[in-house]
Amino acid sequence: MMRTLVVWCPDWPVMAELAEQPEGTPVAVLSAGTVLACSPGARADGVRRGMRRRDAQSRSPELVVAEHRPEADARAFEEVLVAVEELTAGVSPLRPGLCAIRLSSRFYGGEAEAAAVVAERLVALGVWDVRLGVADTLFAAEQAARRAAAQDCLVVPEGQARAFVADLPIDVLEDAELVSLLRRLGLTTLGAFASLPASDVLTRFGSQGAVLHRLAQGLDPAPVSRRDLPPELERQVVFEPALESSETVAFSVRAAADAFVARLADRGVVCTAVRIEADVDQVVASSRTWRHPRWFGGADLVDRVRWQLEGAALGGPGRGIDAVRFVPETTETVADHADPLFGPRPDERVERAVARVQSMVGHEGVVQVRVQGGRSPADRRAASPWGEQTDPQRARQGPWPASIPAPAPAVVFPVPRAARVVGASGQVVGVDGRGAVTCEPTRVRVEEEGWQPVASWAGPWPVDERWWDEASARRVARFQVVGVNGTAWLMLVENGQWWTEARYD
Repeated sequence: MMRTLVVWCPDWPVMAELAEQPEGTPVAVLSAGTVLACSPGARADGVRRGMRRRDAQSRSPELVVAEHRPEADARAFEEVLVAVEELTAGVSPLRPGLCAIRLSSRFYGGEAEAAAVVAERLVALGVWDVRLGVADTLFAAEQAARRAAAQDCLVVPEGQARAFVADLPIDVLEDAELVSLLRRLGLTTLGAFASLPASDVLTRFGSQGAVLHRLAQGLDPAPVSRRDLPPELERQVVFEPALESSETVAFSVRAAADAFVARLADRGVVCTAVRIEADVDQVVASSRTWRHPRWFGGADLVDRVRWQLEGAALGGPGRGIDAVRFVPETTETVADHADPLFGPRPDERVERAVARVQSMVGHEGVVQVRVQGGRSPADRRAASPWGEQTDPQRARQGPWPASIPAPAPAVVFPVPRAARVVGASGQVVGVDGRGAVTCEPTRVRVEEEGWQPVASWAGPWPVDERWWDEASARRVARFQVVGVNGTAWLMLVENGQWWTEARYD
C-alpha cells in the first residue's frame, strides 16, 4: 500500500536569517508587524509566534528582527527538495518548509527506516530541526509530523488515521470562520466534528465544510479518482520576448492558471497534484510536481510558479523564461459539488471590463477593498490589486481599543479635511491628559462650509499610538459630532488642530 510521508521543517522562514547570524543569536521573522517564526534562542527568551514586535523585543532585548522574505524561503527550501529527491523520486512540495512523499512500505525496509534515512540526509545538509509523519492521508501525515520530536518520525498505523486525528483540537482545520462556529456549537475536537452525519454537514456548512469533515474522519478531501487526462487539459503560456523577472512571469500566467482550473472544473474534476515546467531558451530548465492538501485554485498556481522560479534562480539577463506549462498529474472528482466548491462567479462582462481597464492603467491601478482591523475608518480599509486573493494585514477580530463604535461612516475622506470645533465662548475645544474635554462643543465648521450649532456629540475616544517610537508617535482623540442640519461627522483633534475624517449618512 502506498502511504504518505510528510517532511516538516518548523519555523522555516527563520532558517535563512540564522545562517547570517552568530550561533545562538535570538532571531525573529516578522510579517505584518507580528512574529511569523522565531529561532530556538528567541523561543527560550519567551518569544512566541503571533507576538507583536514590541512585545517580542521586550521579552528578548537582544532579538534580531527581520522582515519576511518569501523568495528567500523558496530558494533555501529548493536545497531540501533536491536532497530528498536524491533519495526518492516523486517529492511533492506543499510550501516552503513542508513537502510530501508517496511511500511504499518496502522503501528502505519500512516506513520508520525510510523516515530515518530522510532525516539523516537533511541533518547532514544542516537542517537540524526536521520532523516527519507517516499516515494513510496527507492531512493525517502532516498532523503526525507536527507532533513528532526533532529528527524523529511519528507513524500512524495503517487504517488508524481517523482515531489519530479524533483527539486533535478543531483549530488544526485552519478555517477561522468554520472553527469559530464549531466552537460555539460545542464541537472542540475533530472527533466530535467527524461524528456528525455527512449529509447534515453538507447542508449546514456547504461544500467547504464537507471537505473538512472528510479530513476530520481521516479520509482524503474527496474520493480519489486517478485518470489519464487528455493532453488538451495541459496549459502553456509562451512569452515573446522572454521574461527575466519571476514576478512578471507570475503575473503573466495568472489568466492561464485561471483557465486551467476552469477547464478542469468543466470536466467535473479538481487538481491536487500539478507539474509546473519552465523553459529557458526552449529547453525545460525547471520541472517540479506540486501537491495540494485540498485542490489548486488559480491563485495557488500563481504562487507555486513564483516559488519555483525563485527557488531555481531562473530569470535575469541572458536567462529569460520563454514558456511555462501546467500539467495535471492527479485529479479528484467533484461530483455534484463542483459549483459550490469554486463559489459563484461574477458576471463575465464585468470581469472583461475590469480586466480591460487594468490592462490600460496597470496591475496596481485597479484595486478591490476589503475590511481589516483598525481603530479609524481609514485603517480598516485594505486595498489590493483586483484579482489577487490577498489576506488583510490586520485581523478584524479585536481587541482594537479606542476604535469607533458602529455604525461605520458612509464616506471616508482620502485626506482629512480641516475643521474647527469651539465652545460657548469661542475657545477651541481640546482634550486634556486625562482624556476629558476642556469645554463642551457648541459650534462646528468643516473647511469652507459655514458655522453651525452642534446638536449632539459623543466622545472623546483618545488614542496613543506608537508611543515607544518618538519619530512616529501620535496622540489623537476622536469625536462624533452632529450639526443642527442633521449632518454627522467623525472628527479628531491632534495638537490643538481639528480634522474631519469621515461623514455619516
